[in-house]
Amino acid sequence: MDVVALGELLIDFTCVSTDAEGYPTMAAHPGGAPANFLAALASFGAEVGMLGKVGTDTFGKLLTATLQEKGVSTRGLVAADDVFTTLAFVTLDNTGNREFAFSRKPGADTCLSFEEVDLSLIDEAKVFHFGTLSLTDEPARTATCKAVAYARSKGKLVTYDPNLRKPLWKDLEEAKKQLLWGLGQADVVKISDEEVEFLFGLGVEEGAAHILTNYPVKLVFVTCGAEGCYFKNAVCSGSVPSLSGIKVVDTTGAGDIFGGSAVWKLLQLGKDPGSLNEEELTDAVRFACTAAGISTTRPGGISSIPTYKEVLERL
Repeated sequence: MDVVALGELLIDFTCVSTDAEGYPTMAAHPGGAPANFLAALASFGAEVGMLGKVGTDTFGKLLTATLQEKGVSTRGLVAADDVFTTLAFVTLDNTGNREFAFSRKPGADTCLSFEEVDLSLIDEAKVFHFGTLSLTDEPARTATCKAVAYARSKGKLVTYDPNLRKPLWKDLEEAKKQLLWGLGQADVVKISDEEVEFLFGLGVEEGAAHILTNYPVKLVFVTCGAEGCYFKNAVCSGSVPSLSGIKVVDTTGAGDIFGGSAVWKLLQLGKDPGSLNEEELTDAVRFACTAAGISTTRPGGISSIPTYKEVLERL
């Protein structure tokens, strides 16, 4: 097993049209940040597994089948009778940028307990990945914290995406506390420029330097939407532009697909992320920006992931 991720698997409902009264017609797409991340890795040939929880409802069954079809192991996916699969409703502006509303009071993903986490998947994996949607509510918060501690105790490379979704937090100060806790656990971080601003009130380069100085993080990717990505470790730093000449349809999942693509390149390099040089990181980020860019020309998260061949052709 190359990578195992813990977190949310959900349905993204994306607006495809609006009627005369302003009500949206929505299309259902499989999603959830860790699931998008893993599906990108699987698309490029990595062996990956998901730790999470869905309902035994129709959407839960569909999502499980989709992961299996995409090559993601569902051995660590729990199906529950007493909660519904989480739903996210995504509306888009005319540039393809998103606003989120969630049906999650509770959603199945927040109800994962540590006792339900299949630790053997972590044992088998080289990399453990997590985000923060599993930190908003109990028992998933405790399950995440204990799973991260277990992965670290086993010497796994830990990757982290803060993935701030403000509507899911009752208190933004608590959100900040939990996002900062995540930074204290990770070796590699994929964070957005907006999240850097939220956490530290800093710009992209200053924020990346702050993270490397004050947390055990070895490598930071700061994604900047249409502006591309800035990367930094102890050896080097640099920027790579986003994919140009494309028509953006839907940015849902693009950051997750960037993250999965970047981690796939790190796996190929097989080195300590803190020791990678500028040429190696530029190549990895170009690949990830290209994969993420292609994904924005299609609707959905998992359903928008390009093949390895498509990425190479664009490169």
